[in-house]
Amino acid sequence: MSGNQSGDQSSKPGDSDTTGGAHSAAGAAVEGDGLRRSLGFRDLVVYGLLFIAPMAPVGVFGTLDAKSHGAVALVYIIATVAMAFTAFSYAQMVKVVPQAGSVFAYARVGLGNGPGFIAGWMAMLDYLLIPAVAYLFSGIAMEALVPSVSRWVWTAIAVVVTTALNLWGVRAAARVGFLVLAMEIVVLLVFVVSAIVVLAQDGAQRDWLSPLSGDGSQGAFALGAVVGAVSVAVLSYLGFDAIASFAEEVTGGSAKVARAVLCCLALAGVLFIAQTYLVALLEPMSSAQLAAEPVKQGSAFYDAVDSAVGDWLHDLVAVSKAIGAAFAALAGQAAAGRLLFAMARDRRLPGALSRTDSGTPRLALLCAAVITMVAAVWAARRDDGMDHLVSVVNVGALTAFVLLHASVVGWFAVRKRGGAVSWWRHLLVPVLGAAITIAVIVEAAGSAQVVGAVWFAAGLAVLFGQRGRRGASSPPPGGH
Repeated sequence: MSGNQSGDQSSKPGDSDTTGGAHSAAGAAVEGDGLRRSLGFRDLVVYGLLFIAPMAPVGVFGTLDAKSHGAVALVYIIATVAMAFTAFSYAQMVKVVPQAGSVFAYARVGLGNGPGFIAGWMAMLDYLLIPAVAYLFSGIAMEALVPSVSRWVWTAIAVVVTTALNLWGVRAAARVGFLVLAMEIVVLLVFVVSAIVVLAQDGAQRDWLSPLSGDGSQGAFALGAVVGAVSVAVLSYLGFDAIASFAEEVTGGSAKVARAVLCCLALAGVLFIAQTYLVALLEPMSSAQLAAEPVKQGSAFYDAVDSAVGDWLHDLVAVSKAIGAAFAALAGQAAAGRLLFAMARDRRLPGALSRTDSGTPRLALLCAAVITMVAAVWAARRDDGMDHLVSVVNVGALTAFVLLHASVVGWFAVRKRGGAVSWWRHLLVPVLGAAITIAVIVEAAGSAQVVGAVWFAAGLAVLFGQRGRRGASSPPPGGH
């Protein structure tokens, strides 16, 4: 980016009245900064599903079942619909600004340089720490299988292996990731088939409609309880947005990225709903019992599989989760590297992070890997490490989602740079999406809100510091 583009938020990109103007402005950066276009539609979906993890509900099933009074499948149906608003806004903006910075780039053109920086800053919190959570989960799972090796050692090994794959190149990482994703899908299919066989032979532990209407053990159906559980369930979907970070490395244009974002969310929703519906029917404990015994919520999925199918499936799912978590972190680390690269290219972070080597932003990836390694190993060496990480990783991405929705309104409805304004695509969908996301932030844990507020304040301080330095050295054109 040129100095003028960084300093004048009223001009570039998009001086024409169509999205083509933004395409051309972004295109100059794409061609000059060296990211290699080598990803196809399948690769994008693989990265998205890897980051989300096909069996993400395994760890939170018990909590959601207790919170929703047994209507856990309904929770995921509503959560999928809720996150569809965000996916649709991503699909709108990736066509306008097909750049590696994702929400950072979208907010920059839709709202201005300042909000763009804040969106990238808030997303950075999650992109750096979500992989740390995934690495820690992998380490915990491997320690359970091989107790003689400490979890922090397994965690560090997972970071090193996946970082090496990312440094090798985005295409190579996507190929290995496809094999891991295929393994996870096979394990999930084994679970689905086994569950159906058990249900056909022995019947269900709960009523067949209970995963959609509640099991009745905590009274009549309660919409408030379901909505409260949705605020937790939407966190299972964080990661599908990482697809947009690879916009400069995909062949065939930004429309392919938009389709991949929507496809990934739809596939994840189907997988989440199917597995939670089946395991709820196998669950021997009622939602009231799980609510009364929180210690059993974390292992509820595994316990249901153990009692209904057998230990062999428990171990198979555990191994799949251990490997899958590490490669979820791989996808997250790759997205974090692209975000750091894009913000550095726009002179919002040290310029060295914008360098590429053979089409790969290796220095940005290494920086992300080091931060993630420190956070993951620190947490792995503490008994309460997982709680500390999980409490802070979500608010950043959710805040960035709010700015994403505002960007759609800003670009299409306020600045009118995308042609004719569509009342439902450019106003209704983003406004509802922002409202849903804000509601989820309000429902988040108090500690997460505090950390998010502190990180937000730090971002504002950095932003004002950058503006002060730029203003002192070279005032932007026009006296703005």
